[in-house]
Amino acid sequence: MKKILLAFSFSVVSFINSYAQQPQKPDASEIFESIKKLNFLGSVLYLAAHPDDENTKLISYMANEVKARTAYLSLTRGDGGQNLIGPELRELLGVIRTEELLAARRIDGGEQFFTRANDFGFSKHPDETLSIWNKNQVLSDVVLAIRRFQPDIIINRFDHRSPGTTHGHHTSSAMLSVEAFDISNKTEQFPDQLKTVDPWQPKRLFFNTSWWFYGSKEKFDAADKSKLLQLDTGVYFPSSGLSNTEISAISRSQHKSQGFGNTGTRGSEYEYIELLKGDMPIDPNNIFEGINTTWSRVKGGEAIGKLLKQVEQEYDFKQPSSSIPNLVKAYTLIQNLEDTHWKTIKSNDIKHVIAACAGLYLEAAANHNWATINELVNLNIEVVNRSNLGITLESITLPNGTSLSKNMTLTNNKKFNFNYDYTIADTTKLTTPYWLLEQGTLGMYKVDKEALIGKPETPRTQNVIFNIKIANINIPFNKAVIYKTNDPVKGEVYKPFEIIPEVTSQLSEPVVIFAEDTQKQVAVKVTAGRSNIIGHVSLQTPDNWNVTPESHTLNIANKGETQTVLFTVTPPKTQSEVKVAPLVTLNGKTFSKALIEIDYEHIPFQTVVMPNESKFVRLDIKRKGDNIAYIQGAGDVVPESLRQIGYQVAEITPEDITPINLSRFDAVVVGIRAYNTLPDLKYKQQILFDYVANGGNLIVQYNTSHQLKVDTLAPYALQLSRERVTDENAKVTFLDPDNELLNSPNKISEKDFEGWTQERGLYFPSQWGPEFTPLLEIHDKNESKKEGSLLVAKYGKGHYIYTGLSFFREFPAGVSGAFRLFANMLSIGKENINLTSNLND
Repeated sequence: MKKILLAFSFSVVSFINSYAQQPQKPDASEIFESIKKLNFLGSVLYLAAHPDDENTKLISYMANEVKARTAYLSLTRGDGGQNLIGPELRELLGVIRTEELLAARRIDGGEQFFTRANDFGFSKHPDETLSIWNKNQVLSDVVLAIRRFQPDIIINRFDHRSPGTTHGHHTSSAMLSVEAFDISNKTEQFPDQLKTVDPWQPKRLFFNTSWWFYGSKEKFDAADKSKLLQLDTGVYFPSSGLSNTEISAISRSQHKSQGFGNTGTRGSEYEYIELLKGDMPIDPNNIFEGINTTWSRVKGGEAIGKLLKQVEQEYDFKQPSSSIPNLVKAYTLIQNLEDTHWKTIKSNDIKHVIAACAGLYLEAAANHNWATINELVNLNIEVVNRSNLGITLESITLPNGTSLSKNMTLTNNKKFNFNYDYTIADTTKLTTPYWLLEQGTLGMYKVDKEALIGKPETPRTQNVIFNIKIANINIPFNKAVIYKTNDPVKGEVYKPFEIIPEVTSQLSEPVVIFAEDTQKQVAVKVTAGRSNIIGHVSLQTPDNWNVTPESHTLNIANKGETQTVLFTVTPPKTQSEVKVAPLVTLNGKTFSKALIEIDYEHIPFQTVVMPNESKFVRLDIKRKGDNIAYIQGAGDVVPESLRQIGYQVAEITPEDITPINLSRFDAVVVGIRAYNTLPDLKYKQQILFDYVANGGNLIVQYNTSHQLKVDTLAPYALQLSRERVTDENAKVTFLDPDNELLNSPNKISEKDFEGWTQERGLYFPSQWGPEFTPLLEIHDKNESKKEGSLLVAKYGKGHYIYTGLSFFREFPAGVSGAFRLFANMLSIGKENINLTSNLND
């Protein structure tokens, strides 16, 4: 199940021993910690720009030691980052990183929110960031998050006073937070929000500082700390057997796509927060001093607080169910509160605690992990009460609204199973990520429905309500429909239950390159969302692209099965780039969406429905050589892209790097960040250098100087930096226009740098030996010239090339010039042209 009981902060041990989709089953210690949290009415909102920006030590400390309701507001979903675990980039990477944040919050006890801001890539200044984002919309989203969450405390990860010194997204997040703090209580600001939320004024705003922001530990030690609070986040929790810093390390390690695996520590460890707005607590160790965090802050709440304090004091670890009578009394009182904010939060929390104390297991499992509208779905419902308390199942309400009366006594440890069919309503919406449903802009996702803005996931619409009577009080428990199966290796495996289109289709490649004017066969895979699919699929292309046949007949008998058809595509003789989409027709209705599944063990299984569009490129390209070795690093689609222009590409590992093996290749390409992620390359460098000396070409794509695994990156002096060019349209100047690499076999011109995406490149070398020839100069506006994006050096009989240009982004986008330039890099020093373009002049 994707929704986990947030009340159970200490779910770490059970989480480690299970798979990401499984429901939580809290033990007696975890239940006790949840009871203690019921008696704390204070909230902290941590705010930054991206997934992995958050300080998990501080989030875990606030949630688990302070017992505050704690959330992280990430302005973006991290779409612009790299991916160390797979090929997904941009929107699909954003889906992965969203789920990684949710996985982290399940461990550290926080909640997770977002804005509509799109991570468009690295930005050097907040002025640029806020010009690409819609500043007013993002500010509106931050204000909405504050008004919904009603935090007493806001903590910024970054400093709003230092624009231009770090990532523009980082500084922008802090600037927007400061502005939102001042206006979230003003009714004239974003008044349309006040139909659903109330104005809210947080009490204090902090900046989570550290010695790093001061430049050195010595400067930090000497700094004035009168406005700083010092919090020992290294506290130990006997109930879980873990220190807070160990929990936070496990949480941070969920950012696997970014390579943020973290080792836990033990012992005192201090975090510092600087007061920016509000009054300074007298106690430097108590962030909530002077703020009422008891039930007395809510009208009618004191009686609830007394009951829950009694529950905490009388809690029986051997018999948690003995707490249920007073918990039910407290639940009843909560229903009478006028304060709808705390009523909603604490009602949800206490229901989870009551269910946990009773060992109440409620589950509704579908017979497939997806369905379509108007489809009949079979549900297997399981109900178990594992306590001696008298509990009655009054009724079950199915997702279509059908109420089934039960009036059954749930005796201790007796399992009840029910089997029901229901039909998915024809008004049901797809469960795909809501922020991907409509086309946005470079800087913003398009989400018009305010109720969705900020939510981490698309809300589940297929839910079963279990109406349970406990101690003569009716309590409804809402459970999302899930799918589960048994895997012979993993055992019980859960997946979310999704609503998808009746049929989806997908081209075999997001970009298809035609290096000459001969035809290619293009595969389209059609997936049946329901049984008995009979229709046609066609390929929509411009008139100057010839496609045969005009359409294929579809006949798919069973739900989940696929049918793959082949279209023969003949490109025009002139260079051309077009968008192409398959179109499926069923009973007069058309379907044009693709079904994409993302399956990693650390996050729930993801089913994404997106527009199905590929790019066909008729490319004016020549190449030399045939056989390429590719050493995959952090993960990219460069090998597949090179195959499309005619190269034979063998993907090799460090173990394959031997003189005999390399001798059969015309060139060896090292994937992005390979020298950061493959320690064994340290022992293979000399073999690679000898390969170059004997006449081979070695192309090394970007690495970072941080965590470099090799002592010697190149056969000559080469020093990496953090220099990058984030403007994908930045002017490119040729420093050595007569160089072979810019002229053979393809004549490279400024036109080849048109249409690039996200950036020019990153982590360019800043210093290099005289043996290297820099070929390009690129820089962002108002910045110094940068000449390290493409360096070439003759070494023995071959060539060593280092490039920070973002080919790993340009190839998936089908950027023609990137292919032509890379072909030249592979071809340098070779004699015969193997493939000649037949384009007309």
